[in-house]
Amino acid sequence: MHKPYKAKDHFFKKAKSEGLRARSAFKIEEIAKRHSLFRKGQAVLDLGAAPGGFLQIISDAVGPAGTVVGVDLAAIRSFNRPSVKTAVLDVLAADFEAQLLTLYGGAYDCVVSDLAPKTTGIKSTDEARSLALAKVALNVARKRLKPGGSYVAKLFMGGDFEGFRNEVRTSFDDVKVVRPEATRGQSMEVYLVGLRLKAALPGSGASSSG
Repeated sequence: MHKPYKAKDHFFKKAKSEGLRARSAFKIEEIAKRHSLFRKGQAVLDLGAAPGGFLQIISDAVGPAGTVVGVDLAAIRSFNRPSVKTAVLDVLAADFEAQLLTLYGGAYDCVVSDLAPKTTGIKSTDEARSLALAKVALNVARKRLKPGGSYVAKLFMGGDFEGFRNEVRTSFDDVKVVRPEATRGQSMEVYLVGLRLKAALPGSGASSSG
């Protein structure tokens, strides 16, 4: 049985005491430690980055020589870190990829997505919307990741989850399902982690920048 919801639980209090913007920061911290995702000097894209908890963890990990780009529909309070760039962007907009390129034109070492839909309370609808956002993130990862790069995306368990996991497997050497300790007890969310983007087949364009 799921644990009851507690608005100010252990992770909320810990985040506040450590100066983190959101308790969710501990989710990416755990995932990154489990799978050695980040290293100094890397470039990382964070989709659905507001209010910036993930950005704090990622920017600490890649250091001042790294580059971290965070985008969200909501404005992200400024970071006093030259390595962090943020913008208000809609991942579903027709010009999203073009706008993203203006923030950073190079290839990324990791694409992280904490995108979440506005929930309706209708399980099948919410699962489908969550999956659609994870697919958007996967398409970005396929285009903007370096070969060998990583992909992390939140989505709701259920619906066509297995089909999507198999789709991720076509692009990455290994795919893990992680439910971080900081996930709220009643939540159906998990994170899919794609490790080591496969080199694109000639003519496929799967991992070319665009």
